[in-house]
Amino acid sequence: MKSFSESYKEAGVDVTAGYKAVELMKAHVARTATSGVLSGIGGFGGLFELDMTGISKPVLVSGTDGVGTKIKIAFLLDKHDTVGIDCVAMCVNDVICCGAKPQFFLDYIACGKNYPEKIAQIVAGVAEGCVQAECALIGGETAEHPGLMPEEEYDLAGFTVGVVDKDKILKPDTQKAGDIMIGIKSSGVHSNGFSLVRKVFSVTEQNLARHQSDLGTTLGECLLTPTRIYVKAIMKLIDTVNVKSISHITGGGFYENIPRSLPKGLSAKIERNAVQVLPIFELIAKTGHIPERDMFNTFNMGVGMTVVVDENDADKAIEAIKAAGEDAYVLGELVESDEGVIIA
Repeated sequence: MKSFSESYKEAGVDVTAGYKAVELMKAHVARTATSGVLSGIGGFGGLFELDMTGISKPVLVSGTDGVGTKIKIAFLLDKHDTVGIDCVAMCVNDVICCGAKPQFFLDYIACGKNYPEKIAQIVAGVAEGCVQAECALIGGETAEHPGLMPEEEYDLAGFTVGVVDKDKILKPDTQKAGDIMIGIKSSGVHSNGFSLVRKVFSVTEQNLARHQSDLGTTLGECLLTPTRIYVKAIMKLIDTVNVKSISHITGGGFYENIPRSLPKGLSAKIERNAVQVLPIFELIAKTGHIPERDMFNTFNMGVGMTVVVDENDADKAIEAIKAAGEDAYVLGELVESDEGVIIA
């Protein structure tokens, strides 16, 4: 007998909508399949077989995150096929900071009402993120929460697991004064700081649709630009040079994230003029009258990740990053100090 409950539907949960959403998302999920996937979606758990080739002491590295209030931009624009990329990015970009390669991903969507086509759009973005990260989407959950959130709204979170050989985990304590810090360019605001962004621009459908000459696009299109996924570039870099540390520049900007990868007694001295600030950040600062210190303490300012290498490896590292499709340049160097980050 087909699963259906009229009483549950009257309470606000239509299980048949969930079944339709699953059917619509299957093609997207199939795009992410890798050799380790042992099960399809629909089971109680996703099965994945780790490939231990070349790994003598496997260490699993996990990460979880969401998209934050950037999702409000997707609501206003009624565009839902990119926030899934953000969700994947926020998770996988974290686990690669210790040298781990993401293996699989799971998502969780909570919605006021299950509109199958909308859910499928969200999962299409998740699948695209997984393809970019070369990891498999092996499961997830969509939950209707009538009465908990408006029918048109949803929230999205994700979880990833990566693996790294214990002997190849990055060792930040090997860093020294004189090592070079390289910045890898971001695609925009990425997925943090949107509470401030929405306050600055008093975000409405009309404001988002307005073309901004200094951005070369509408404000909405710029803000909804997906977070860059740096997995391929970082894996290529690790295979090319000795990478000492990596920082993912998310909430808290430079001042919070870079010190997380530095040992006591060392700080990152960043040349302010070297930072290639994207136009969107200049617009945010100008419109909101936000001090530069606050900008660097909230946003990525155009730098999605930083990596530290020996001075002699800097040129080779930048070449490897560019060969993998990302853009990078020297931000500064490490110095003996306990300030964490010095921007001058």
